[in-house]
Amino acid sequence: MAVLCRPVTEVPEHVITMDETLSLARRLHRDHPDLELVLRLISRTGIRKRHLIQPVERVLEHPGFGARNELFLSEAKRRVPRVVQRALENAGLPAERIDLIVFVSCTGFSMPSLTAWLINTMGFRPQTRQLPIAQLGCAAGSAAVNRAHDFCTAYPGANALVVACEFCSLCYQPTDLGVGQLLSNGLFGDAVAAVVLRGEGGQGIRLERNGSYLIPHTEDWISYAVRPTGFHFQLDRRVPGTMAPLAPALAELADQHHWKVSDLDFYLVHAGGPRILADLGRFLEVPDEAFRHSRATLTEYGNIASAVVLDALGRLFAEGSSVADHRGILAGFGPGITAEMALGRWTEE
Repeated sequence: MAVLCRPVTEVPEHVITMDETLSLARRLHRDHPDLELVLRLISRTGIRKRHLIQPVERVLEHPGFGARNELFLSEAKRRVPRVVQRALENAGLPAERIDLIVFVSCTGFSMPSLTAWLINTMGFRPQTRQLPIAQLGCAAGSAAVNRAHDFCTAYPGANALVVACEFCSLCYQPTDLGVGQLLSNGLFGDAVAAVVLRGEGGQGIRLERNGSYLIPHTEDWISYAVRPTGFHFQLDRRVPGTMAPLAPALAELADQHHWKVSDLDFYLVHAGGPRILADLGRFLEVPDEAFRHSRATLTEYGNIASAVVLDALGRLFAEGSSVADHRGILAGFGPGITAEMALGRWTEE
């Protein structure tokens, strides 16, 4: 069984605080009929600051979809390699020992994928498999871990690299004035994260089982409208209530493994917002403290999409509280509405 090693998360240098976000919303949307509602929703997210690849003044400009995508590619090529290198070092593996690269992002596009560029640039073997994932949004970080786990199970001893590159600020759309869109303007942040799954050895979470669940007929609840100006994020008001059907899916996965979901040692879940975490804790019958790593990610970085679960995992490592055979769950939620889930035990091997 593959071991999920210590990940690396890097956030860009430009910072916007909660106070600055609220002030900006008041200035840009002073005549919006739902401004006070939007301000309340943003202020309740619990976010202290977010990080951006550009100064906020540049984010507010819209040079066109093509220019934004070119910026995505140039910034990814500038930032991803050093994160990947540190993740490889954490796992004690050189690039040539990696057999699969899973690259996830929902905020930029390229063909070929950046996996090809990484292979050519960083010393990965030409035989390295590539798996780019572009359309699972915030669930993609967990999905990438699961697909890498599947690969390592199919090829015992193989190693995989997962990379999440999310520059959510490139999806800001100044003409979208719906409440959901305005809330997202104050919710999402930019980040790059990477983690290695070792087929043999390593310290971290030894993955034992994974699963997926899709809530039927909810595919339009979280979506992109692709227009000449780029990706327009669309969020249905029913999304905050999705933990009611998703929590039983997590419980069922644990049951299949003869574990009780309310009696685990760690919970690493995608922090879409504070209500998601509060509802999940209530349905799973676990205390708020169980989601402290996910809350810390949300507080310090905002919603960094697919990178959330990897950053929460890094915080578990940093805390140093896990001991051998501690059991836990990792889960991400995103468009579909989709849940990607994994179970594993801490190992010191």
